[in-house]
Amino acid sequence: MSRALEDVLFGDLTHKAQAITRVVSVGVAAALLALIAAIVYRFQDAGQFAGRLWEFFAWQTTWVFLGKGLLGTLASAAAAAVIALVLGLVLLVGRLSRLRIARWPAVAVIEFLRGVPTLLLIYVCFLVLPSVGIKLSAYWMLTLPVGLSTAAVVAEVYRAGVLAVPRGQTDAARALGLSKAQVFASIVFPQAFRYIVPALVAQLVIVVKDTTFGYVVTYGELMQNAKVLIANYRSLVPVYLVVAVLYCLVNYAISRASHRLGRPVY
Repeated sequence: MSRALEDVLFGDLTHKAQAITRVVSVGVAAALLALIAAIVYRFQDAGQFAGRLWEFFAWQTTWVFLGKGLLGTLASAAAAAVIALVLGLVLLVGRLSRLRIARWPAVAVIEFLRGVPTLLLIYVCFLVLPSVGIKLSAYWMLTLPVGLSTAAVVAEVYRAGVLAVPRGQTDAARALGLSKAQVFASIVFPQAFRYIVPALVAQLVIVVKDTTFGYVVTYGELMQNAKVLIANYRSLVPVYLVVAVLYCLVNYAISRASHRLGRPVY
């Protein structure tokens, strides 16, 4: 790469470029504000901000009902996340193994779970397993497929982190007499985990979103309870706006909690 091209790609912006960036940023912000204003106007024109569509949010029973749905979402997402993190680590070890008898099955499982939609796995648990005598509760018919689907992606995230650790550190640890297992557990994986925290957080956010498939098995998660409120009070937009805010708060909390995990230790 020539020095001039490197300066263009990675150097500081010139005054002209900074001015253009500010103008573009202001223009984009103005366009977004105009779009939001248009959406709000359309909602207002359709009567979606009428008091009768919002008054039930002043009732305690409404928030208790939404709270139960939120707890159901968090319970399913937490268990699915544990399944994904643990199984993903197992698949990683299998994929990195030099033994074909361990590596190829791990690769096959990862590729299968990555290629099959989560919703299809839920339908398998809901429709196929009961036909062969395996009956799961609504909670596990949602949680298990979400966890399995995410585990395959997490395994690849783990692998990317492991490969990002400099090889010299592994060689140095081996020279000190550490076994391969000790090198992986004490040197490689702790560093890899720091690298992949942002990607893991993104996967946890996806796990929370995937719990919205609970409607398939009538599991009482947040979106399922929201649909009940909409059916009872004919309040589509207000309920979805409130539920969207709740999901944003949950995902923001996950993101904030991840900052401590991803913070380097000195």
